[in-house]
Amino acid sequence: MVRFLIRLIVNAVALWVTTLIVSGIEVSGGSTAADIGTLLVVALIFGLVNAVIKPIVQVFGCAFYVLTLGLFALVVNALLFLLTGWLSQQMDIPFSIDGFWPAFWGAIVMAIVSWLLSLVIPDPKRDS
Repeated sequence: MVRFLIRLIVNAVALWVTTLIVSGIEVSGGSTAADIGTLLVVALIFGLVNAVIKPIVQVFGCAFYVLTLGLFALVVNALLFLLTGWLSQQMDIPFSIDGFWPAFWGAIVMAIVSWLLSLVIPDPKRDS
């Protein structure tokens, strides 16, 4: 459970940094507390989308991954990030992504920031 909470917070922080860096990705909760809540919920949605849909896409798109030497993964990540934005809109969560290119760059920024934070924050499973 602790590992899940750490990953959720790491993704929420990475999402926050992404909203600061990439124009076209916005959180409009109204207050700081509402923005933090929104980031946590969107991070949870993003984690669920990646856990459920990404493996299915990887299996069916295996040929594209090989054919493009893995560059297809950038497109898949952008589409999954765009799906996260769409799902958030459907649930009336104040989070929006304004198209493919903000999603593309947002997915890259989010992956890099999440990776950097994972290097800094200790993993309870790795430490034991």
